[in-house]
Amino acid sequence: MSAIKKFLPILDWLPNYKKKNLQGDLSAGLTVGIMLIPQGMAYAMLAGLDPIHGLYAVTIPILLYAIFGTSRQLAVGPVAMVSLLTAAGIGALNPESTEQYLMYALTLAFLVGLIQFGMGVLRFGFFVNFLSHPVINGFTSAAAIIIGLSQVKHLFGIELPRSEHVQEVLIGIGENISGLNWTTLLIGVVGIIIIKFGKKIHKSLPTPLIAVVFGILAVWGFGLTSQGVAVLGEVPSGLPGVSSPSFSWETWTILIPIALTISLVGFAESFAVAKTIQGKHKNYKLDANQELIGLGMANFGAAFFMGYPVTGGFSRTAVNDQSGAKTALASIISVALIVLTLLFLTELFFYLPKAILAAVVIVAVAGLIDVKTPKSLWKADRVDFLLLMVTFIVTLTLGIVIGILAGMALSLGAVLYKASRPHMAKIAKVPDTDVYRNTARFSDLEEKDDELIVRIDGQIYFANISFIKKQLEKWEKEKGKQLKKVILNFESVTALDSSGAHELEEWIFNWKAKNIRVAITGAKGPVRDILKKWNLVEKIGDKCFFLTNKDAVSYFEHGKLSDEQVALSSYAQQTNVE
Repeated sequence: MSAIKKFLPILDWLPNYKKKNLQGDLSAGLTVGIMLIPQGMAYAMLAGLDPIHGLYAVTIPILLYAIFGTSRQLAVGPVAMVSLLTAAGIGALNPESTEQYLMYALTLAFLVGLIQFGMGVLRFGFFVNFLSHPVINGFTSAAAIIIGLSQVKHLFGIELPRSEHVQEVLIGIGENISGLNWTTLLIGVVGIIIIKFGKKIHKSLPTPLIAVVFGILAVWGFGLTSQGVAVLGEVPSGLPGVSSPSFSWETWTILIPIALTISLVGFAESFAVAKTIQGKHKNYKLDANQELIGLGMANFGAAFFMGYPVTGGFSRTAVNDQSGAKTALASIISVALIVLTLLFLTELFFYLPKAILAAVVIVAVAGLIDVKTPKSLWKADRVDFLLLMVTFIVTLTLGIVIGILAGMALSLGAVLYKASRPHMAKIAKVPDTDVYRNTARFSDLEEKDDELIVRIDGQIYFANISFIKKQLEKWEKEKGKQLKKVILNFESVTALDSSGAHELEEWIFNWKAKNIRVAITGAKGPVRDILKKWNLVEKIGDKCFFLTNKDAVSYFEHGKLSDEQVALSSYAQQTNVE
């Protein structure tokens, strides 16, 4: 039963549902449902689809996530980032008709579901770790700017080329600004003010819905369509029909790169916000792999019920939590409200200005532009600042897909760079103590001319042995011909691979050829096991393994250990290797 509950988390919370949670779930469900109506339509427009597909994407997909997902507050559905990625990916294929565009969107949702579900089953949730915080920050801020600029055409009432390159969008705005529709702009600006500042009156006000009502009444009441204000027009009513994505391998090969990007970015965004919210509750556990399965199932739902790729959203999840959501029942209640809207209320959106939907998107993404993090990184970590800025600039100028791929490559490159340059310290004795410290950090240490004591912090393996060797050679050269003793402090060495063991043997051989004595101190059990496997214990000498630097120095100076040191010396040598 526990295995079934792990795969179907709804069986964990639903049978044990507490009546006291109903009020919070009901309040949150209605609040988020009201948010989803304008947001869903706005994000569908951003994705290049008819607005109704945004409402379809918040029906079956949300229900499937409620069944398979582990977060009880995560609000799944269309989000700005994934919508823009969808538009960028499909737009590059130059679809010949709206039907073909929709087919690509459905296929994209299916592929995203397939990738995420597969990653969850194969327990690849750790892949998201390759997107470091600076990279996500730079990518998100750049994408938010691109998304905001993409809505200028609806806000200004002008024609703009569809592009994810900021320079092309800005050039397009400059060339078409003369056609600005002032009435459309006024409606959009008022919409932004209502959404942005309405919360200051009361934080629970559904400001996007208020903006929608304002826009509809203004256009209908004053007949503004005659002044060129673009509206949604007829919105189909009824529940989504069953749809089928394309199973053409040719189409798949074209869409897989963007599907992979959406899968990783969507999961990173979703899991980040889910983890943040879960930290406030702590009455349940998040499972990264099950989250992938839950999101994968949600995207399957989008593919087969007229939607497009979905993931967990920052703003809706925050509102869901703040409104009192305790379980995924809140999401199910949101779906019920969307279904009622689809069945009975779609006619009310005929006069909804596209400028209002643009205002919804612009306010939502404005909060994603982070200025504080780059400032703090500039002061604290220049490498991470560089990662952030490169990702930011590449995303702005070369596009979102290239931006996130570049960010992943930079993150991985940073990991490899740091791993190839482990921290090393030449250490010496603090006067009148048995404590040893880094000579580069502390002054007045007792450093002997004939003695080199080195601490290596990290594993010794193929990627970093060249760096370690160069550093050792540098310090050995500084000591010159006076050097007679080398002590390698292995307290912080966590692992040793075959390349590291081979190189260590070379170092020992070269030192002994120069009549330099060698000792190893503080080696952990697994490291001693590897040294034993490679016969390095015999080559160094089993009497040259010590618990502490003090023991090694004492042995080299006096040729023997105290009774206490002798009693403890076996613990520096013992291995599990027969």
